[in-house]
Amino acid sequence: MTALTERMPHVAAFPRALGTGIIVRSAVQLDHDDHATITAFIDTYESVLSRFRADSLVTAIGDATHGGTFDFPDWSTPLFDLYDTLCAATDGAIDPCVGEDLMRLGYGADYTFTVAPDADGRLGAVHGRPTWRGDVERYGSTLVTRRAVHLDFGACGKGYLVDLLSAMMPHDELLIDAGGDLFVRSSQPVVVALEDPDDVSRAVGTAEISAGACCASAPSRRHWQAAGRLALHHLLNAIDGRPVRDVAATWTVVRTDDRQTALSTADYPTAVADGLATALFVADPNLLAARVPDHFECAVLRADRTAAISHHFPGHPFVQ
Repeated sequence: MTALTERMPHVAAFPRALGTGIIVRSAVQLDHDDHATITAFIDTYESVLSRFRADSLVTAIGDATHGGTFDFPDWSTPLFDLYDTLCAATDGAIDPCVGEDLMRLGYGADYTFTVAPDADGRLGAVHGRPTWRGDVERYGSTLVTRRAVHLDFGACGKGYLVDLLSAMMPHDELLIDAGGDLFVRSSQPVVVALEDPDDVSRAVGTAEISAGACCASAPSRRHWQAAGRLALHHLLNAIDGRPVRDVAATWTVVRTDDRQTALSTADYPTAVADGLATALFVADPNLLAARVPDHFECAVLRADRTAAISHHFPGHPFVQ
């Protein structure tokens, strides 16, 4: 098997993208103009969807006390479609309006990591927090609100950006790594180590993919401690607005060469895999498989170190 570095010898880095950085490996070197174009698009993407930027459209929606009409770029429509699907598939447990809960738990644009005094009585849809299905009207890429709505597109947004970037780089050999969310277009399988959430220096297994996406989700790299509380993290159940405790990590693989793949997966495999990796924290894998039109394989590592692995997951057994 030809080494990855031989098939894709050229590396380009976008270190500030989405707070995690993006690394691109390819058979064809990105020239200066290509790099500048991609950098500019990443900035545009963040100026629309980042809740951490004061000048973003998402921030403007959160600042609009009485709501308003907000026109997003046309490229945002498939992302909104995916959130519609995941919100319905999880009965509201995945919801971009969870941004308000994250802010109350201290994970806001100011990075205070201090829980709001009234958080317990206001977290989640159960306490009247706005919801995607109840408080946001959508007309294609236009959102209409009636009150302030704090959106967070972290469940799918990183993967979706990767897919948009992959379309800008139509190389036969391409790997895009956005903080562990991978898009792969390769003549030979790429072996991916699955990081142990309890020890980031080791892996609990591996996966292989040559066409499509492999995404992971875990609280191990984004958590904080608040006085008098268990350690907090960003993977919330949007219904009660609280961090999920019974799942330690998830991995999803969406293959674009799979005959069962739906059109949305073929176009946006990393967004689908990214969103499903988050959804597996709040929904049973079998339920998701029945409700989501896209075919996927997955592995779930529970908090007690037991694992649930789909029958055709393209990897080796987990180390318990």
